[in-house]
Amino acid sequence: MNETPANATETRPSLRFEHVGQVFPASDGSRVVALEDVDFSIGRHEFVAVIGPSGCGKSTLLRVLAGLVRPTSGQVQIYGLPVNGPREEIGIVFQKPTLLPWLSIADNVTFPMKHKYGRVTPQERQRAGELLQMVGLAEFADKRPDELSGGMQQRAAIARALLHDPEILLMDEPFSALDALTRDEMSLELLNIWTQRPKTVLFITHSIPEALLLADRILVMSARPGRVREIIEVDLPRPRSLDTLTEPRFHELANHIRRQVFSRVVGL
Repeated sequence: MNETPANATETRPSLRFEHVGQVFPASDGSRVVALEDVDFSIGRHEFVAVIGPSGCGKSTLLRVLAGLVRPTSGQVQIYGLPVNGPREEIGIVFQKPTLLPWLSIADNVTFPMKHKYGRVTPQERQRAGELLQMVGLAEFADKRPDELSGGMQQRAAIARALLHDPEILLMDEPFSALDALTRDEMSLELLNIWTQRPKTVLFITHSIPEALLLADRILVMSARPGRVREIIEVDLPRPRSLDTLTEPRFHELANHIRRQVFSRVVGL
């Protein structure tokens, strides 16, 4: 089990990528360079979004941080300690909720504890109930996943990731399969959750408005091989709402990011 050193979050960044590179073998024997010389830090309880062209290594970045993939070069650190595998401090929300269809929503939320320890304590069931209340699903605790909408299922997946109260939350395009209105609703819900229970968040997205609405900073990735092309401070005041989408500064930042992301395509 990995332990966080005392006062580590006060003296070091929560997350640190040090010149990370990732190369994968291709089926024809060649090599695919997914990430190259990725170097940045994330502070405690900072919300950082990552955006870039398809295939630029955004999801690989998250998987390396989660300890699911070992980097080919460089190092990833959490609280100054190298990441050598999955860690207790991390909760992950993927693109699809991956709920077990034969379990109730409440049992899906507590399933990680059941799977890991073979049991669920009364305290964990109580916490699951509190989380379902927080994400607006308390009245659906006994329902099965197929009785819920896609957005509601993703809320359940977020509650599941928060059950063990992780210090770090990794989110890999969690709202990409949702319609535009539900996506906006879920973004605001995530903002509310992050405000109530602050976490260090790395959020992968293809949506520029989503990134601007949520993040403190945005990492703009280059086309493959993925590098950090620019780190943008999102100087939009908090708390944010849908009204934020209409602010002139929002559109100024969005246009800047759009030019960075698409510059290779349009020759800017």
